[in-house]
Amino acid sequence: MIDETVRQIEEMQTQSASIVAVKAAEALGELIHREYRTVPEFLRSLERNSSALLRANRSHAPLYTTQQRIVDDVTEADPDTLEEAKQRLRETIDDVVTRVEASKNGAGKKAASLINNGDILLVHENSSTVMTALEHALDDGTSFEVYVTESRPRYLGRRTARQLADRDAVDVTLIVDGAAGHFLPECDRVLLGMNCLIDDTVYNRVGTYPIAVAADDIGVPTTVVGASSKFIGGGFTFENDHRPVSEVQREPAHGFDIANPGYDATPTRLLDTVVTEDGVIQF
Repeated sequence: MIDETVRQIEEMQTQSASIVAVKAAEALGELIHREYRTVPEFLRSLERNSSALLRANRSHAPLYTTQQRIVDDVTEADPDTLEEAKQRLRETIDDVVTRVEASKNGAGKKAASLINNGDILLVHENSSTVMTALEHALDDGTSFEVYVTESRPRYLGRRTARQLADRDAVDVTLIVDGAAGHFLPECDRVLLGMNCLIDDTVYNRVGTYPIAVAADDIGVPTTVVGASSKFIGGGFTFENDHRPVSEVQREPAHGFDIANPGYDATPTRLLDTVVTEDGVIQF
């Protein structure tokens, strides 16, 4: 399960940062069923496998924070027996997963309160926290329209459009990324997810920055939604994920280069609000 999760993260089969964190945490549960001779051997295995999961994507801040917490919790408990060590790992994994899911749900619920009946929204890629916000709004009886960017080259927005397509009370239009500026004047709000917030910069799926710039230019409020655990202090250095060029063009490039960064940086001065489970931060 750990090797398969590493492969999924590397190949971006799992898109959302919070979902990646949950999958990676649950993958470590495999160690509970392995045989070890001593507690130190078990702890070394935990650290080694956690490091492998972290190396799969160094740009995912929630992956870093949750894996760090799991390893620290189990190690610092200083278990006397293998049974105690495995039990501690199980309890910590369960707690981490519960906290991630609760934070995402809480942030989504608070963001839903900013969506008014009849609003026209623009969303980008496939943030699970943004999807939670939209689901809460729909469950509350709010009707709205939403433009969804394709989010090339992985076409993450298509997943968002499909997830909303069968819901009543929402009209969905999938648009190419370059058309965001064309449709923004119709919109009441831009709703975006985030990988992490470091100092005054939001790191999120590439394409976020130009949308925020265009929205700020024409006065459409931009709201970023994410769990408070995505506010990162010391210990984590964001490393952009440069994806394979084959995602952009299958045939070889002759006489030119291809760049395919996974994320971009958006200064908070371009935002109207950042919403977490703890509340709404105005900018």
